[in-house]
Amino acid sequence: MPTPRETILTALADLLHAVPHVPVLRGEVLPERVPPAGLLILRDGEPGEPGVTLSPLRYHYQHRAEIEAVVQSADRDTAFAALCASIGAAISADRTLGGRCDWIEAEAPRPVDLAVEGAASLKAAVIPVVLHYSTSDPLAG
Repeated sequence: MPTPRETILTALADLLHAVPHVPVLRGEVLPERVPPAGLLILRDGEPGEPGVTLSPLRYHYQHRAEIEAVVQSADRDTAFAALCASIGAAISADRTLGGRCDWIEAEAPRPVDLAVEGAASLKAAVIPVVLHYSTSDPLAG
């Protein structure tokens, strides 16, 4: 049986599949080829130190996952902006991941341009995503 944390991360990956024409990987390495519309890689991140309430016993997390967004095209700035806007729209459409977590919010991307020898440059960014949720057991979290 999956833990609440795994259920939430799976729901986030499923939510990212709503971004049109963009493959979503989870915990994978960057492939040699990036599709024309871009690529998203979800990194599980860190749950961090929970806040704790004692009656009833609950552990409250602000889990920081990361989405790596990558585009490689001649018009990479426009493609990157469109990809980030699509991620934001997908997250805004379901801030509780179907009731699986209390709240989800993305932070601003930190884009970088990466030169690729013999090919078009990549534009990539890590987009931190904070997942707010509670669980009764930190190991089952």
